Amino acid sequence: MNDATWTLVTDVVDRVQQSIRMTDYPAIVILDGDRRQILSDYDYIHGENARTDFETRAADHAHALHARRFTFAVPQIIEMSPGNLQAHAFSVRPLRDGEQECVVWTAYDADDGVDYGWAPYTRRPSGQPIFDEPSTFHLPARPTSGFPGLRLLRLLTAD
Repeated sequence: MNDATWTLVTDVVDRVQQSIRMTDYPAIVILDGDRRQILSDYDYIHGENARTDFETRAADHAHALHARRFTFAVPQIIEMSPGNLQAHAFSVRPLRDGEQECVVWTAYDADDGVDYGWAPYTRRPSGQPIFDEPSTFHLPARPTSGFPGLRLLRLLTAD
């Protein structure tokens, strides 16, 4: 991943983290092309239709901007097992054993390809989130169709 894309990753993750501090849980995408555009959606975590609609709108904007890179981040629950990470939609329910709250991100650059990662966080007893720094996944990434930003990636690279 190049420096320009990593800068976008840290920017989008910071924006989602700031929203989580305010008890909001949006999906945020930064599109970088002829100009930079930032889109957010608070309904994204509420179902497949909302996810599809937002990523399709983002792809339309990306095409209009001639975007060469984007970063997409959303809060999710990650379930960890040996050699595997499974993402679930974010909810405010208590975590189960093996689950971790995090900001999951997808980054795409037309020259460097795609990277996936996360920024896990924990909560103090008061509920205040304490965030780790974003990092890339160190497991083979085989995202499923519901992975954040995957529809956007497919729509943007389909040409």
